[in-house]
Amino acid sequence: MPRFALIFSLVFQFTFFFFYAQESYLQPAYTTYWQQKVDYTMDIDMDVNTYQYIGKQKLVYTNNSPDLLNKVYYHLYFNAFQPESEMNARLQAIVDPDERMVEVSGDRKNKVYQSKISKLKPEEMGFIKINSFAHNGKSVHYVIEGTVMEVTLDTPIPSGGTAVFDMDFIGQVPNMIRRAGRNSKEGVALSMAQWYPKMAAYDVEGWHTDPYISREFYGVWGDFDVTIHIDKSYILGGTGYLINAQEVGYGYENKSLPMQLPKGDQLTWHFKAPHVHDFTWAADKEYVHDSFQVQNGPILHFLYKKNNNTQKYWKDIQPYAAQIMAFYETYIGKYPYQQYSIIQGGDGGMEYGMCTLIHGGNNLNGMIGLLAHEMAHAWFQFALATNESKHPWMDEGFASYIETLALQEIQKKRDFFPFEETYAGYFYMATSGNEEPLTTHADHYYTNTSYSINAYYKGSVFLAQLSYIIGNEALKKTIREYYVQWGGKNPGPNDFIRIAEKVSGIHLDWYLNEFVETTHVIDYAVKSVQNQEIVLERLGTMPMPIDLEVFYEDGSKEQFYIPLNLMRGEKKTSATILKDWGWGFPTYKIETTKKVKMVHIDPSLYMADIDKENNLWGK
Repeated sequence: MPRFALIFSLVFQFTFFFFYAQESYLQPAYTTYWQQKVDYTMDIDMDVNTYQYIGKQKLVYTNNSPDLLNKVYYHLYFNAFQPESEMNARLQAIVDPDERMVEVSGDRKNKVYQSKISKLKPEEMGFIKINSFAHNGKSVHYVIEGTVMEVTLDTPIPSGGTAVFDMDFIGQVPNMIRRAGRNSKEGVALSMAQWYPKMAAYDVEGWHTDPYISREFYGVWGDFDVTIHIDKSYILGGTGYLINAQEVGYGYENKSLPMQLPKGDQLTWHFKAPHVHDFTWAADKEYVHDSFQVQNGPILHFLYKKNNNTQKYWKDIQPYAAQIMAFYETYIGKYPYQQYSIIQGGDGGMEYGMCTLIHGGNNLNGMIGLLAHEMAHAWFQFALATNESKHPWMDEGFASYIETLALQEIQKKRDFFPFEETYAGYFYMATSGNEEPLTTHADHYYTNTSYSINAYYKGSVFLAQLSYIIGNEALKKTIREYYVQWGGKNPGPNDFIRIAEKVSGIHLDWYLNEFVETTHVIDYAVKSVQNQEIVLERLGTMPMPIDLEVFYEDGSKEQFYIPLNLMRGEKKTSATILKDWGWGFPTYKIETTKKVKMVHIDPSLYMADIDKENNLWGK
């Protein structure tokens, strides 16, 4: 088969696994669980000269909730890229703006920031304008406020009912400032993320209609059928399966099939994507396009710019990407689609449906690290679609945790404590006086720094420290079971912690509360040692079980494990299990049979104790 056709012509055929995975995804873990469904059919005509596109959208909405819906809401994300937008106002108000979105002047200590959005001219801004909108064939009233469109329905959608929404719209692709846009600094023409009128999520917590401030997303599961008409010199890639690969004229060989005639100077690209919650694509005239088959897995697609400085790295990265995919499939579970695309575009790295947009890169190890993180999002966030606006730590943090494990395996690292940098980032914030709880909405953090450290570092520590509490094997089983039960749904923090409880037999509500919902810190100390008596003290406000290593004067040593009474159980351990430490007691006494030489609290370093110095007594 021709190279290009081999890369893209999956022709919308699904394996038995995908059907099985999709069906199992739709089965609720509990009888009360439900989720909405959206089926999009879109036809887009892209003008690469004006960067404007005309769109027709038909959306079939299924109300699986128990509620009667009198309104629906859409996100119009591109409206954020305007000088009068809420995103721009926030960018100018925050004390440490994202430096990708501003122009920086002054020295390191006296930086002056100017928002790039505030300087956009009318022809450089982004927008989505609605030309017509109908519900079940009849025009209805709607109001647009910034990036949110509110639609009042003449006829409510009943529980179990469906509605059809037809929309004609026009969009303009903004200059590349954040995540999506045109003509990035690496020269990618079009990075089309969150580019269409997108139905807002409605779940057990109600409607999620947050204005777009630049951070995270939350979408509704459904099927996408997207047709894109674009200049015939452009190559496309993104979400879904290209079902007319031969027809677009690349590598065309089969003379028995009718070749598609260009629409003037355009070609038509037709994609279908089953059971996804967004649709992203990118396009450029100079894309090189490669494919790499993962053994017993999906085809990986690579689209990147012709560039003598970086092209070698895009070739070198391909077998590493296959190894990363295989590692995640083993550690978490089977990737539920037949393709995954790695595309040069955007302004760094960002996960989307069945693809990621990353920067070009000029360093192989740097690209491997970036790719390990973004590919982890194919599970966390994409297949396990938490509300990453409300729980970004379950997206970024879980991906960072798995990324660290993958790099240890792929790069054959043998670090005793691979999360040292992760914990150090958390300790910095936890002792700074500026920490905010992980329950903070992604857009509502006081600083970008606190958001980043919480979402990426503390979120990763949450999992790493959980392995300390319940044991590493129990955590691995928890992650796999979490994926089985909640893949293709919208799990939240309690859904994850309940699975961890069932797997381990340990109560963990206290852990979710203390580490996620508060800014309490962990600090245990060896208070005193006298001959054969050890006294431990809890100085921090957060309680924990204790792993303890004791060295004796005769040269022997012993491992002890002190469960926390709130756990109502113990992890599997070869250490001597002592009586529970009641969380309300500030001290705990241990009587040994030998004279003590040295005591070490948590020799593994996996407990996020903010003061390691008082964990060790003796020499």
